[in-house]
Amino acid sequence: MNDVTADRRIVFRPAGSRALLLEPVDRTTVDALTDLLRRSHVDGVSDVLPAAQTVLITTDPRTDLRELEQRLHRLLADFEPTSFAAADEADVVHIPVTYSGDDLEPVARMLGISVDDVIVEHTRRLWRCSFVGFAPGFGYLESSESGLAVPRREQSRTAVPAGSVALADGYSAVYPRRSPGGWQLIGHTTVETWNLENPQPALITPGCSVRFVAEDLR
Repeated sequence: MNDVTADRRIVFRPAGSRALLLEPVDRTTVDALTDLLRRSHVDGVSDVLPAAQTVLITTDPRTDLRELEQRLHRLLADFEPTSFAAADEADVVHIPVTYSGDDLEPVARMLGISVDDVIVEHTRRLWRCSFVGFAPGFGYLESSESGLAVPRREQSRTAVPAGSVALADGYSAVYPRRSPGGWQLIGHTTVETWNLENPQPALITPGCSVRFVAEDLR
């Protein structure tokens, strides 16, 4: 099994005995592909797990992967990625941020704009969690707009405080707990984004929308 859909936009690969890995030729379609798969409730699919460039489909026990692949081919035959509709503001996760991160001024210099402009751009955008990785509850947030892409730090920090708000490689994120990290720190939130005592430990989950709110402008 190493096939592609009829229009050659999505590569299918086996991932062990109970999963399929879908690789869109255009990685910008990962969100739309994930959304379609989750809404379609395809027989045999246990979970849909997006990453930066792929979507992993895990299956129920005794699911025949070849039959599932055929069902997915039929589902995706007319797949046309479209922009997501604007999120209902009532469903958006709002995260208040104090913009005083150690890397805020270096980020502004890298982008060639003022510190206040960094804050305005970061809060103006609606961010969408494309996938979770690195650590439990660490959501990789993407915006449909460009202009805030900065590289990771040349040297990672050994300990980044929980609640740190950061930028790197076109993504934004909130560190859910204290951990090493190499992202550019632009602020901090007191909102708890990871708590194992909650029914859903992660506040930020794949597919959810996030808006950052400035608590002050320095």
